[in-house]
Amino acid sequence: MASNYQALSRHTIFQNSLMTALLDGIYDGELTISDILSKGNFGLGTFDALDGEMIILDGVCYQLTSDGKARIADLDQRTPFTVVTNFVPRITVDAPQGMRRGELSAFVDSLEPSRNFFYAVRITGTFDKVVTRTVSKQEKPYRPMTEAINDDAEHHFENVTGIIGGFRTPAYAKGISVPGCHVHFIDDERTSGGHVLDYTVREARIELCPGTDMDLHLPVTAEFQQSDLTPEDLDSQLHDTEIKGAQING
Repeated sequence: MASNYQALSRHTIFQNSLMTALLDGIYDGELTISDILSKGNFGLGTFDALDGEMIILDGVCYQLTSDGKARIADLDQRTPFTVVTNFVPRITVDAPQGMRRGELSAFVDSLEPSRNFFYAVRITGTFDKVVTRTVSKQEKPYRPMTEAINDDAEHHFENVTGIIGGFRTPAYAKGISVPGCHVHFIDDERTSGGHVLDYTVREARIELCPGTDMDLHLPVTAEFQQSDLTPEDLDSQLHDTEIKGAQING
């Protein structure tokens, strides 16, 4: 029987806290943006109090606020959840034109040497449509994320050029991160973006950076120590908070 085995170079992805902690309402972090940027030049996450979405490109951290706008984050801002790596594209292909998010996800699956690793993914180009949402800043006492997203604002971009970036996580890591594809968008002008729900590709380049090692930083706060990290309805919570309204397969 022929083998599809491919040798991979060791590559580390750094993660700050857990997705299940975020779901449970742990929205205050220990690490600053400066701390995060020391771990990698590419990534995504959120900010204390869920004050918008985060995307990191070429070593610059952007805050995507609830009004759909983008700004460069301050280095002393803190983050309760972040995934970051030094992006080294090992696989680069052109994206088929006209594909929506679910179709492109299946296409990317076919490019991966194995579905058992993590992958940083960057899609650069022009999109007929990008649909995003952005979390709104929360006030204490924090609500669980399934309730907090009720304040989300949805934004629609048409004929837009920019970057969709994030991570593909194996199903076995559900709860550590978001299983499947978790991506954020920012336009070329770096003025707007958000958490991606759907998109349609016009012309774009796909780059994949396989991750073989995970460096996981867990908070030591009282809130984290007392958190429920194994909810029985984890699947539905992940669906509601991360892919609600999206047309995706993984």
